[in-house]
Amino acid sequence: MARAIWSGSISFGMVSIPVKLYGATESKDIRFHLLHAKDGTRLKQIRWCPTDEAEVPWNETARGYEYSKGKYVVLTDEDFQKLPLPSRHTIDISAFVKESEIDPVYFEKSYYLEPGERATKPYALLLKAFEEKELTAIATITMRNKEQLCAIRARNGVIMLETLYYPDEVRKDTGADLSDVRVSDKELDMAFTLIELLRKPFEPEEYHDHYREALEQLIEAKLEGKEVVTSPEAEQTKVIDLADALRRSVEAARKGGKARAAARTKETTRRQTRPARRTRKVS
Repeated sequence: MARAIWSGSISFGMVSIPVKLYGATESKDIRFHLLHAKDGTRLKQIRWCPTDEAEVPWNETARGYEYSKGKYVVLTDEDFQKLPLPSRHTIDISAFVKESEIDPVYFEKSYYLEPGERATKPYALLLKAFEEKELTAIATITMRNKEQLCAIRARNGVIMLETLYYPDEVRKDTGADLSDVRVSDKELDMAFTLIELLRKPFEPEEYHDHYREALEQLIEAKLEGKEVVTSPEAEQTKVIDLADALRRSVEAARKGGKARAAARTKETTRRQTRPARRTRKVS
């Protein structure tokens, strides 16, 4: 089982619910090591002190805040531990809001909250309350020496915690000046038609990281010593007339509906029948 990232309790009025926090997402990016191009040796990243001209071990490092050029104030682990943060071991619920009231730009990362020892009953109570009221709780939690705003909600029979950005962490929109742009009714109707043709329920299983798949195939081809075949880039077309481009897009969407459905079926079959990637030992 995955290791809990954080453990503490949810403070809900006079009720305290012991919980453990687990990551809900993980990156599937293919990672590369930095090598010396000359001989293929893996390079090392070291902590180097230019004053002593020597490598510095972890136990000799400190964290410093640069308050002016080349000048730092040093904070120790004890300094961080002494900070007055009630949310260090407690998720304190301060309000309940509708999820639709939270702009998605504020969402940062998702976690699962699971009940701690002998906490299944109060956990189930809170989960049921979330589900019945269809509300999201706003709270604070301290992780990795940072107090973070968070949203707590029910999803598929479990309580989830989403860390949120603070308002001053969200960049203000520069905003393009569209005051002089005029859109005709015909263009708007075409856009509406195209949107309706492409409108459907969100099914995340339909979407795949094509770049990662191509990268995996490239790596496999190199391991097999095969020639790497590149796909031609899609032809870039210039938009001359917006209404005409929308009309052609609508026609393509209508014609392509069945083709896309067939392609998705073919892709699903291919994925189900594709053999698992072989692991290779490198001597």
